[in-house]
Amino acid sequence: MSDEDRTRKLLIVEDDEGMQRQLRWHFEGMEVLQARDRESAIAEVRRAEPAVVLQDLGLPPDAEGVSEGFRCVEEILALKPQTKIIVVTGHHETANAMRAIAMGACDFYEKPVDTDVLDLIVQRAFHIHRLEEQNRRLATTRRSPLDGVVASDPKMLAVCRMIEKVAPTSVTCLLLGESGTGKEVLARAIHELSPRRDEPFVAINCAAVPETLMESELFGYEKGAFTGAHKRTLGKVETASGGTLFLDEIGDMPLALQAKMLRFLQQRVIDRVGGREEIPVDVRVVCATNRNLEQMVRDGSFREDLFYRVSEIVIDIPPLRERAGDKILLARHMLSQFAKEQGSRVNGLAHDAAEAIENYPWPGNIREMQNRIKRAVIMAEGKLVRAEDLGLSGVDMEAGLPLNLREVRQRAETAAIRRALVLSEDSVSGAAKLLGITRPTLYDLMQKYEIT
Repeated sequence: MSDEDRTRKLLIVEDDEGMQRQLRWHFEGMEVLQARDRESAIAEVRRAEPAVVLQDLGLPPDAEGVSEGFRCVEEILALKPQTKIIVVTGHHETANAMRAIAMGACDFYEKPVDTDVLDLIVQRAFHIHRLEEQNRRLATTRRSPLDGVVASDPKMLAVCRMIEKVAPTSVTCLLLGESGTGKEVLARAIHELSPRRDEPFVAINCAAVPETLMESELFGYEKGAFTGAHKRTLGKVETASGGTLFLDEIGDMPLALQAKMLRFLQQRVIDRVGGREEIPVDVRVVCATNRNLEQMVRDGSFREDLFYRVSEIVIDIPPLRERAGDKILLARHMLSQFAKEQGSRVNGLAHDAAEAIENYPWPGNIREMQNRIKRAVIMAEGKLVRAEDLGLSGVDMEAGLPLNLREVRQRAETAAIRRALVLSEDSVSGAAKLLGITRPTLYDLMQKYEIT
């Protein structure tokens, strides 16, 4: 056997000692683990995490008369869903084999054992496991074209393409989105893709600076301009000269300061507080807000001329709840990052955690997900994060549906397919199994709804 074969872990769950010896001898080139009952099998799965399990369904029933073989299959898949289980049944016990496959086993074999045939089945299971591992690694590292942005949702990818187009220009951009959607990350992406990437990127949160200090923070001040001004101090605008100025939460900028900001954007000159000379500044401006500026213009709390000046290009960032497939993708990416930072052994999401992440509406968007994932990495007791570690146990959210039956069906089928693909980590076979349809049917539906 090859070096790769020797590193493969195969768990044999069999209560017959003679059969155990025969199988161990046949697969001696691999790392063979053995268990005689459900408890020892689960212990081996926790300890060694074998890729493939040969599970005898003929284990004696427990005290309550429940088949230990089926319980073992169920518990192994709950503990390590990626495990490939091959169930071994008695002659003419196909019904039991089909029941085990419906539970999640990948294949079955009937006794008496033909080792050559069994060897092919085991090798196939290892091959599938390896391909799925590669696919999971690719899915975990799959990124959008923008550095720092992880996305696969069509709407979010459209945002990324839009940013790629506007970044090389000098137009003023307005990023609109709920709190926590990553507006500053996208602003930095605009800067990094622009000719100004080697110059400063300076950010200021207009909602975090007191109104009385906002002007001096933005435009700087001269020595003696006010009590405590002991020296000339540059503002954020001058500090960003040659680079990019990011005005976060511009909707909270005081109305009195908006006129001075408008003059700067039109003429690209500033006056320091207490100064008398005009200072030309070459800077790219990117703005962001979670407020409705158009409504604020109508209410008179935001200048209309400033609104049109800052919104030369408007980029709408979708909230996390509307980004199909991105929730699990982001969660896995964050989990990998935080596990590395915390030195944790956590390496994946349990099924209930994945379900909760998909169903939860994420009102705090990406920022909330970061907090929950970081907490879960710290609180998790095993290698998999569970829903209770995320603080999301019992999540069951229902979205409102339109009344048009065709639209309801299309939306439901599209959502179900995307969810199945996410939960099966982009395995079409796994998704088809979850949906209870054949692979050709799933391919047809994916083509119909343009799901790639």
